[in-house]
Amino acid sequence: MMKEKTNVLIIGSGGREHSLGWKLKQSKFVDNIYFIPGNGGTKLLGENISIEKNDFQKIKEIVESKNITLTVVGNEEFLVNGIVDFFYEENLPKKNHFIFGPTKLASEIEGSKSFAKNFMIKNKIPTAEFFIFKNFSDAENYLKNCNYPIVIKANGLAAGKGVAICNNQFESITTAKNYLIEKTLGESGNEIIVEEFLSGKEISILAISDGNTIKPFLSVQDHKKIFDGDNGPNTGGMGAYSPIPFVSKKIMDEVYNTILVPTIAGLKNEGRKFCGCLFAGLMFTKNGIKVLEFNCRFGDPETQPLMQLLENDLYELLMSCSDSNYKKKISELDFKFTNKYACCVVASSNGYPNKYEIGKEIFGLEKIDSTTTTVFHAGTKFENGKFFTNGGRVLNVVSLGNNLNETIQTAYNEIKKISFDGIYFRNDIGHCGLK
Repeated sequence: MMKEKTNVLIIGSGGREHSLGWKLKQSKFVDNIYFIPGNGGTKLLGENISIEKNDFQKIKEIVESKNITLTVVGNEEFLVNGIVDFFYEENLPKKNHFIFGPTKLASEIEGSKSFAKNFMIKNKIPTAEFFIFKNFSDAENYLKNCNYPIVIKANGLAAGKGVAICNNQFESITTAKNYLIEKTLGESGNEIIVEEFLSGKEISILAISDGNTIKPFLSVQDHKKIFDGDNGPNTGGMGAYSPIPFVSKKIMDEVYNTILVPTIAGLKNEGRKFCGCLFAGLMFTKNGIKVLEFNCRFGDPETQPLMQLLENDLYELLMSCSDSNYKKKISELDFKFTNKYACCVVASSNGYPNKYEIGKEIFGLEKIDSTTTTVFHAGTKFENGKFFTNGGRVLNVVSLGNNLNETIQTAYNEIKKISFDGIYFRNDIGHCGLK
């Protein structure tokens, strides 16, 4: 007799959370899915619940009243603010309410870039050379005498917008002033990291861990810039594809041995045992693979194509990391992926990542060919049987195919069936994988 199915809660509102919910809905173990706060698309998968930001007590009430077995945290802010610690302080895992995600201390790998950089140096994990500044005049003196281009990063969370590539002294000093004095990113910019500029091919590796063992998903390549050809300001990500043709097993083994394993071991040695999804943003430079950044959760939009390719039961994978007494350990589970390619193209609101309008009706979703393509919602709301835009990144159109070129063409054929006032998307997602 099969065990009674369980309920799952997903925290977040983007395409990442919709894709995680979509994959978890396929699990033989999962019955009902709840989202906090979710979006227009997640409403069709389960129940959206609106709460005040970071109201952990309310989340506890929902977990208990809805009999949630597994809470999956998509949004990094909740992790950095200690949602996992709260679950343990309230003894929720002992009551069969588990949570997938790292503790506040472990989440500093994303929440504090200065911590992450110093951690990498200490643990001999390859990364760009850097300097850390809290004082504007010290930063200004350095920026007047350094080689360009350079990269300036805000220390704290900035929704993917706290990184600036500066090509000259004027740009760098203006950026440092904006962060440190004008506080354009609030407290996130109280400290800045000035890094050497790394050139090469950029990739993302997502991996899940129980704090001891770490297992990576397929390689995936994100496209951060708003315009074709990787031009314009950084965004949260305008599209992604997986797997990357030039990332061989040998390269994946190198990433595993020189970056993933030392990171998990180093965090554990510092009393920051990392249970959750570790995201490594990497650059292939002429001097080898180097870490650009770590995130403490699933990437967005990288998760969307990965969920299309994953053949494992996602609930089983996440529980193996979250419940130390679960029937299977992550070390005993082998990841399985379909032998295809997936391409995700993001449709955004005109003006994103800066000022944009919302409330535009979305047309054409019913025309999508569901045999090849899935649409994951990000910034949408569902009212009176209609979808409307409700954010900067609105939709994620994800297609599967037997080769990368075919997959890219399918994704663009499908996204062109969708329309709303001010729709914008890049036209070259995945093209770097064809070179």
